Amino acid sequence: MWRSTMSVLLLGCLTPALPQTIIKMGTLAPDGSPWHQALQLMGERWRKISGGQVKLVIYTGGVLGDEPDMVNKMRIGQIQAVALSGAGMSTIEPGVMALQIPMMFDSYEELDYVRERVAPQLEKMIEARGYLVLNWGDAGWVHFFTTRPVSRLADMRRMKLFTIAGDSDTLDLWKANGFRAVPLAATDILTGLQTGLIEAVPTTPLYALLNQSFGIARNMIDMKWAPLIGATMVTRRMWDSLPAGFRGGMMGAAREAGGSLRDGIRKMGDEAIVTMQKRRLQVIPIDAATVAEWRREAEGVYPKLRGGQIPAALFDQVRKLRDEYRARAAGAQR
Repeated sequence: MWRSTMSVLLLGCLTPALPQTIIKMGTLAPDGSPWHQALQLMGERWRKISGGQVKLVIYTGGVLGDEPDMVNKMRIGQIQAVALSGAGMSTIEPGVMALQIPMMFDSYEELDYVRERVAPQLEKMIEARGYLVLNWGDAGWVHFFTTRPVSRLADMRRMKLFTIAGDSDTLDLWKANGFRAVPLAATDILTGLQTGLIEAVPTTPLYALLNQSFGIARNMIDMKWAPLIGATMVTRRMWDSLPAGFRGGMMGAAREAGGSLRDGIRKMGDEAIVTMQKRRLQVIPIDAATVAEWRREAEGVYPKLRGGQIPAALFDQVRKLRDEYRARAAGAQR
């Protein structure tokens, strides 16, 4: 009996443990937020699919830096995956900005119709740069949150407007159109508002609630500026290093996590406005003439975006698909 027991113990010692692959992921999503919870769920699914051979470690809340910092860390191999907004994605592939052109879309239905048709093309462009899109998502509609009530363009131009550091193209566009744009890391928004370094922040209601910036920027212009898209991405090198038998299931789990999160985020975005109003947020209504003024401003930048940040053919495709959806929707109402 002693000999058999020793044999079992020796066999256990000599049997090599299965190697575990650790995938480090960075995100600005706050700890415990819906985005973080979706990533945790995806990681747990990956663990089960791989029999414990793949472990996802998530660094939340910008502890690894702003989105451009995380992209740089991914490029040099310090991390292998990221969950980014469209602003961060554009540092990898500028063409993704085609999905968040200011005042191009009026509804999620329009966005979904267009994204479904251009996503495969964008994914190929991103893959050519060495990254794989695991899933697409969005964080709601960008509104302008300000420290004092404003609604008109002339008033907004006098305010110090946050723009993400490292995105020189967007900074130049704001400045060229007379705005006092201040480049700053997204992780420094709250400090910037507290110190007066910035006075206006284009962000989504849910993010304004989660990072508490609405506590200082207590005014929100009731106008959809643009959808804030996002995606979860992994380096092609890391993905290709995983056992082929795991990849299909892992990709399915990632897509499922992204799809289930999308509807919830949209609902929570509407609920966030109500919650903030109960905490002294003032929603600034604007009339049709003011909306038209903002729209003229946005569309006046389109010639600079088309062929600049966004390939001309892709820009035209997005606009054509949007118009196609609107025509179909109008026809269905007749």
